[in-house]
Amino acid sequence: MPLYEHVFLARQDVSNAQVEAMTKEFTDLIEQGGGKVTKSEYWGVKSLAYKIKKNRKAHFSLLNIEAPSDAVAEMERRMGLSTEILRFLTIKVEEHETDPSVMMRKGDRDDRDRGSFGGRGGAGGGFRGGDRGGERRGGGGGGFRGGDRGGDREGGSTFRPRPPRDGDRPRAPRDDAAPATTTGSEE
Repeated sequence: MPLYEHVFLARQDVSNAQVEAMTKEFTDLIEQGGGKVTKSEYWGVKSLAYKIKKNRKAHFSLLNIEAPSDAVAEMERRMGLSTEILRFLTIKVEEHETDPSVMMRKGDRDDRDRGSFGGRGGAGGGFRGGDRGGERRGGGGGGFRGGDRGGDREGGSTFRPRPPRDGDRPRAPRDDAAPATTTGSEE
């Protein structure tokens, strides 16, 4: 008999007892069709990546099913008609997992070593630490000076004045700037 993994999402305003009742209803439907549900897991209310039928959260539930395809098709038909079910997905598998599903293994997520910034390591954050690669030129500091951006320029400045156009008047140099160069029309 074919094996299936089936996940369905129920509306967030449905209670846990109603979700359990729906799971029992669909399990009975599979058994009437000549199959059986080998595992049933309730994953709880989780946030959705995007709104589905004006809902931001949903109850998630998993069923491992061993049943003929007609029974699974009838269950999917009834889920499509139900107003409480937002989405469902049935996948045919070679064999069922005997241990708890990934969603139920909370211990694995808690055991991960997370650094100061979600596991990126402890060497500072942003672009100022050692995470951009290469040595720094033009002094320490942060931001995009030196080796992060600009190429071979000393001092780290990326500013370049635009080339002069016809009709441009020469400008007087500022007190703190280097003398401006002009283009031959003054002499």
